[in-house]
Amino acid sequence: MEWLTNPEIWVAFFTLTALEIVLGIDNIIMISILVSRMPKHMQKRTRLFGLALAMVTRILLLLSITWVMRLTADLFVVFGQGISGRDLILFFGGLFLIWKSSQEIYQGMEGEEEGDDTPGGKGGNFLYTIVQIAIIDIVFSLDSVITAVGMVSHVPVMIAAIVVAVLVMMLCAGVISDFIEKHPSLKMLALSFLLVVGTVLIAESFDVHVPKGYVYFAMAFSLAVEAINIKMRTSHAKKKKAQ
Repeated sequence: MEWLTNPEIWVAFFTLTALEIVLGIDNIIMISILVSRMPKHMQKRTRLFGLALAMVTRILLLLSITWVMRLTADLFVVFGQGISGRDLILFFGGLFLIWKSSQEIYQGMEGEEEGDDTPGGKGGNFLYTIVQIAIIDIVFSLDSVITAVGMVSHVPVMIAAIVVAVLVMMLCAGVISDFIEKHPSLKMLALSFLLVVGTVLIAESFDVHVPKGYVYFAMAFSLAVEAINIKMRTSHAKKKKAQ
């Protein structure tokens, strides 16, 4: 139990927890958008289940870290480019993210109804939604786990950081989901971010490294501009009502 009094481990724990929360933002956004197509009474349960699944996925990947690190070894070579298991997961995960985001944008532009309550409707199909969340979790968890391994050498510390990060995300996910649903323009912005993330994943599968800092800065800047637009629209609406 000496590690409990080791300040370096506590610094690593808090740093990794913060990193897991930041890396989990795109995961929360995607889960929120997928869950928004569920019937209202099922949304909270599905969202919590999806985040719990994300936590379990990351912990299982940590516990099988030898296998995860083996994924970085080349399986075959295409046009002089080595392709590893990690590359394949990132490539197909990026394709899935681009396809799903494009589909959601198209449905939003066409004005299709969300949260289809019909038993056979895919929008309200719990299992269909959970399968999509599972795919997204695996894709987003892979780099997160590899990053964790590079930062901390104690598996219990990594697991504790993941559990705390997911609990924080569970507390915030409902607020984020409601806010996105309340502002359609923000939902389109979030989907655009996910298109960028999907493109970055595909680029990284070909060993083209795109600094995440640039992506997150662009996301934060766009979000700030949209927040100002929302504030302006709200103020104008209040003034019109007052007149």
